[in-house]
Amino acid sequence: MALRDRFSKKLTCPQCGNSGFAEASETDDPKRKHPGFNIDQLPRGLFVQRQTNFQETSVIKCECGRKFAFRTLAEAASGRD
Repeated sequence: MALRDRFSKKLTCPQCGNSGFAEASETDDPKRKHPGFNIDQLPRGLFVQRQTNFQETSVIKCECGRKFAFRTLAEAASGRD
């Protein structure tokens, strides 16, 4: 069984500005065809619209109705306490 690489990303809705940190993970094995991306936790007001094996195609929906790809608007959570 492969280990999971866990990380945090800051998500911000481009429409209403709702933001927070999402916790995600993927398989830590470069030989695998699919990284097995998974959104483990989202901030309040953001929901999973479509979960896929890749960050680029997983879609988040804000409570304001705006949908966006997890990867496109996510920032690395550097310096987070």
